[in-house]
Amino acid sequence: MTSAFPDPLRDKIHRAGVIAVLMISRAEDAVPLAQALLKGGVSSIELTLRTEAALDCVRRIRAEVPDMTVGVGTILTPGQANDAKEAGASFGVSPGMNPRVVAEARRIGLPFAPGICTPTDIELALEADCRLLKFFPCEPCGGLPYLKTIAAPFMHLNVQFIPLGGVNAANAATYLQDSSVLALGGSWLAPKELVAQGNWMAITDLASEITGIVQQVRP
Repeated sequence: MTSAFPDPLRDKIHRAGVIAVLMISRAEDAVPLAQALLKGGVSSIELTLRTEAALDCVRRIRAEVPDMTVGVGTILTPGQANDAKEAGASFGVSPGMNPRVVAEARRIGLPFAPGICTPTDIELALEADCRLLKFFPCEPCGGLPYLKTIAAPFMHLNVQFIPLGGVNAANAATYLQDSSVLALGGSWLAPKELVAQGNWMAITDLASEITGIVQQVRP
């Protein structure tokens, strides 16, 4: 088995240009939130394992919003990698590069993007057969200039990145123009206050805004 992203999945995420990063506290919010994002053109999400409802949310979205590509994030243990796979996740993501977690993801065939912020992290990820990496925390580490610097020695190995942390609609175009960026981590697309209010129209508007930027940069 492998933790690498299959080409069709990687291409789909590239076309989407953004992965909405979600933290959902109430399972009943999962489907309307996914539908609101999809209505705005955002077709990939990373649902973080930071709430007790997270895995139930994955199952509900997979069952009721089949056009949404559902990944699971904040996978910190091998057991969580298995939980994500069993819930139907299409891929997994972690904030750091934990060799045990990546090894388990490879064993069970879960495409996996570990988090990196140093050249050493990148080397460890490459050794574990990971070529799609989460750059986190992005802006606090130096943003795109820093990413381009640390990625340069590895670009001939077909490595790409998902920047997350400080990325937003204002700087999205700059990131999307760089060939090392597969897609953006969109943690701003579903603010917890809008989710709590059930303000799905506002979330659709945020999704439409980033979709328009993606289409402009990557026609």
